Amino acid sequence: MTSLTSERSAAPRPSESPADEPLYGAQHPRIETVPPGTVSTAGQEAIDLAARAGLKLDPWQQYILNVSMGETARGDWVAPEVCVNLPRQNGKGGLIEARELWGLFIGGEKLILHSAHEFKTAKNAFKRIERLIRACPDLHKRVKAYRQTVGEEGIELYTGQTLRFIARSGGSGRGFTADCVILDECMILGDDAMGALAPTQAAVDNDQLWYLGSAGIGAPSVQLGRLRQRALKSLETGTPDPALAYFEWSIDPHVDECAPDCDKHDAVASPAAAVKSNPAIGYRLRVEKCMNERLKMGDALYARERLGVGDYPAESGATWQVIGEDAWRALADAKAKPTGPYSFSVDATPERDSASIVVACPWRGGTHIEVIAHQPGMGWVVERAKQLQEKWKPRCWVVDGGGPAGSLIADLEESLGVTVVQPKAREIAQATGQFYDAVADQSISHFDPPPLAVALAGAQKRPLGEAWAWARRNVGVDISPLVAATLARWGLSADVETQPNRDILSNVW
Repeated sequence: MTSLTSERSAAPRPSESPADEPLYGAQHPRIETVPPGTVSTAGQEAIDLAARAGLKLDPWQQYILNVSMGETARGDWVAPEVCVNLPRQNGKGGLIEARELWGLFIGGEKLILHSAHEFKTAKNAFKRIERLIRACPDLHKRVKAYRQTVGEEGIELYTGQTLRFIARSGGSGRGFTADCVILDECMILGDDAMGALAPTQAAVDNDQLWYLGSAGIGAPSVQLGRLRQRALKSLETGTPDPALAYFEWSIDPHVDECAPDCDKHDAVASPAAAVKSNPAIGYRLRVEKCMNERLKMGDALYARERLGVGDYPAESGATWQVIGEDAWRALADAKAKPTGPYSFSVDATPERDSASIVVACPWRGGTHIEVIAHQPGMGWVVERAKQLQEKWKPRCWVVDGGGPAGSLIADLEESLGVTVVQPKAREIAQATGQFYDAVADQSISHFDPPPLAVALAGAQKRPLGEAWAWARRNVGVDISPLVAATLARWGLSADVETQPNRDILSNVW
């Protein structure tokens, strides 16, 4: 075993090469969290063994092995779980092979299970490592059998160590007891497969579970979403996850509220984004070829497949993460009869498949909020807004000009005869913080509208400068009622020309 300190300090950063040298991808991930307690690492043994087998590892692969194979003073793994999330064709296969070679020939792991979503992927992985071992006489002579039978593919040593390759299903892996489980293609990994594979390590004292995949693709990425959420929570709280080492190469793309000169987010179309999210650039990938992929895929698909911008489903049960359900329900007041002035807001989903209109007005020293309309599509919004304008003469209409409903602003202004208030990014962050504080201070009331409750149940935060706002994408629910409620409340204090008060607000609009 070797000391981890020297390995980390010596880890190269090729992306920092001078301008006259070849361009290399970032060798360290954008998102990383590792449990504390490492005193040594088996990673260098894995690196050296891979080299003996003819497998030359990139600096980023060496870094991952050194960190993820860190050991405590007792010799246990510091990280029983390891997740590597990075775009395709960057070399995850080589990383897996180095870890499996170590487990077979040095670590003495009795059973290593390599699981992939598809049978052909598992079989291809078997063929790759078989070729490595056969090409190295010192390793090949220790092999008792290369098992080729369909469904029984694997490598067995004379000393009993075995590496098995299986395709995932609800039953694959049951009946095994494994020291190490490799879950390739983990962006397609749900509860059924985890239920079959996770218990294989229950009776092992010092086991390790590896997840390797690329950016989330929605509903199939349930387990990867959980792992990522754990990592982000550890970074947010400053408390490392006690079991998980997580490494993610990705970009943090611009959002609608970003100013033209924003330097805190990444432009999908820039070569720098490809360099940031692909450590294999300069080794087996080229920036120019990556940029050509964008022309073929379009920005959205390119961002996911090449830049690591994933779609991660909200974990089942992981609801009401920002504002607690009890706190929100406690603010329901069916007897509320607030009066004006009124502030209306419109918001829509990023896909523009539904929109919401919400009103806010003063009530008992605080604010009352009500969802006026929440309907599919956006074609109905302007006409409904015109009816509300004529009846209630609100002090203002608020629409996020950089959001999905921003396209309605010109029609709204023409139809309503008013200037729509468009908050800046800083004001959106302020509005979100004020909404959150108002719930905490119990200075909001509502009629408990279901669309708003659903939005709050699935709501998540996204950074916005030094503050935060509601995350529109990758949350799995329509949060347009929540965004509209937040902006409508902010509109009560926005600097606009006020209108005379009208009738008492009723529960029927």
